[in-house]
Amino acid sequence: MSNSPENFDWDKFESQGFGSGYSKDEKAEMEKMYGDTLTTVQEQEVVKGIVVGITDRDVILNIGFKSDGLVPISEFRDLPDLKAGDEVEVFIEDQEDPNGQLILSRKKAKIVSAWARIYDALENDNILDGVVKRRTKGGLIMDIHGVEAFLPGSQIDVKPIRDFDVFVGKKMEVKVVKINAAFDNVVVSHKVLIEKDLEQQRAAILNNLEKGQVLEGVIKNMTNFGVFIDLGGVDGLLHITDISWGRINHPEEVLNLDQKVNVVVLDFDEDKKRISLGMKQLTPHPWDALPAEIEVGSKVKGRIVNVADYGAFLELMPGVEGLIHVSEMSWSQHLRNPQDFIKQNDEVEAVVLTLDREERKMSLGIKQLTEDPWTKEDVLTKYAVGTKHTGIVRNLTNFGLFLELEEGVDGLVHVSDLSWTKKIKHPSEFVKVGENLDVVVLELDVPNRRLALGHKQLEENPWDTFESVFNIGSVHKATVLDKSDRGAVLELPYGIEGFTFPKGLTKEDGSQVEAGETLDFRVTEFSKEDRKIILSHTASHSEVESTRASRATKKTAAGAPAASGEKKDKAPKVMKEADRSTLGDLDALSALKEQMLENEKEAGVKKLEAAAAKKTPSNDEESTESTDAAEDETNA
Repeated sequence: MSNSPENFDWDKFESQGFGSGYSKDEKAEMEKMYGDTLTTVQEQEVVKGIVVGITDRDVILNIGFKSDGLVPISEFRDLPDLKAGDEVEVFIEDQEDPNGQLILSRKKAKIVSAWARIYDALENDNILDGVVKRRTKGGLIMDIHGVEAFLPGSQIDVKPIRDFDVFVGKKMEVKVVKINAAFDNVVVSHKVLIEKDLEQQRAAILNNLEKGQVLEGVIKNMTNFGVFIDLGGVDGLLHITDISWGRINHPEEVLNLDQKVNVVVLDFDEDKKRISLGMKQLTPHPWDALPAEIEVGSKVKGRIVNVADYGAFLELMPGVEGLIHVSEMSWSQHLRNPQDFIKQNDEVEAVVLTLDREERKMSLGIKQLTEDPWTKEDVLTKYAVGTKHTGIVRNLTNFGLFLELEEGVDGLVHVSDLSWTKKIKHPSEFVKVGENLDVVVLELDVPNRRLALGHKQLEENPWDTFESVFNIGSVHKATVLDKSDRGAVLELPYGIEGFTFPKGLTKEDGSQVEAGETLDFRVTEFSKEDRKIILSHTASHSEVESTRASRATKKTAAGAPAASGEKKDKAPKVMKEADRSTLGDLDALSALKEQMLENEKEAGVKKLEAAAAKKTPSNDEESTESTDAAEDETNA
């Protein structure tokens, strides 16, 4: 058989070559037909492909290229019903890898398409759908067609959101508000969509709004000064003072977030779009329900709701308060802090002092519950002149101090009535506020509620005794306390002070006495009325000064006038009487006078020692030292 393979002419066939049986026109037509079945593709672009096969690992796609491409099946999890013949978009990563395979990616195609939609949405103000993937600091992260976008917490809703977790996993419509191409960041907003819907509601509410209108709203935010209420697209402020007729410290005491409440429009500013709301105005005022038996002079009970510097407020019933001024808390004339008498939330009884139902004002008093101490029957005998008392120092002034003997009874101790011996410039040098002080009543004036008190009057006036101890010409040990250009202040025995002029500070060697030194000083002048003693150290060692002091002593003893204001015509009479006296009489009188002065001095010293021993009976050593010093001065 000629057609059998054994009879086939292989040499003739091979010499013709593959396709040699076609003419040029036929070959060109066939090449054109094959070229039309292929497309030219570029890397890094998105194209459409048709599923031609699905394996366990990959999906085989035909994009019209000379070879099919492979895409991992994991990128089609969102298409569980994928089958051959379906058309999908893919991204060309590589036309030919080392194995000659076309590499495609559906994931990257979705991202490229998503970014294209995002840019188009920003430019054309389109709405995009997304899914909330998770919450983050300050907002939510959304998945918009494979691109992560940030939704700030302030852009979720028109009202504040306290829990972001409730949005995780939910679908949400958003608008693109910002794109940062350098960092591929997208910021979206859901609030703008809500605001557009609320614009019409807000316009309708504002157009129909009027004072006195009652509306229903939802509490969206709380502050220390009040709450903001959503009236359905527009917010109003409910001030804390308009929540309740009673006093509250914070709105959360009576209200809760997201609570529906009825409010009344108190005021409306059309320009600023501000609405003032009230809640307590929907109920009757509690002053209208105040019992008629409450009047001036009646006793009432209540709770302290506020304590201020000037007083405290007593709440008789919610919305009805009265002021207890600090001056009405105690009969004491010295105002103190109201916190010293009462505390917040204390249950207190008071007396109505004034009542104005029209103005809704009331003043109360606590001290009126007790008797005024100045009106008691025994006040005249209890605080009679000369009676002794112990009180508490309440206040110090430049002229003296105020002593509280009992609640409501105060007295003044003048600074000059504090000590016989010390010159006190300010009461703080002698006593402190809050300390106890013994006093004697010097003057009582019940109608004017005044008491004059004295502290030094508890003891005898030592200047009566000092007159015999510190007589002119006597020498005493003294310590220089302070020295100035005018002279020096000296500390004398028995706690009194003396003064010396600069000329009396010269020592025997010509040097000057300095502060802190203890030396002998001679008394050159003594005034019991002025409580003044002038001394001189120079006179203690200078014969001239000593003679002058001695002459002054003799003149005083002889009855010579000590004051310059006496008449001068008495001197000739004394001289005439002296001329009639004999020399022996003068000597006898002088000796007798010196003996009398010495006896008076000894008696005075003993009296002062007894007084010192009475003040400090337990200190035997100090008493002995004081006695020895007195004896030394007597001997001197």
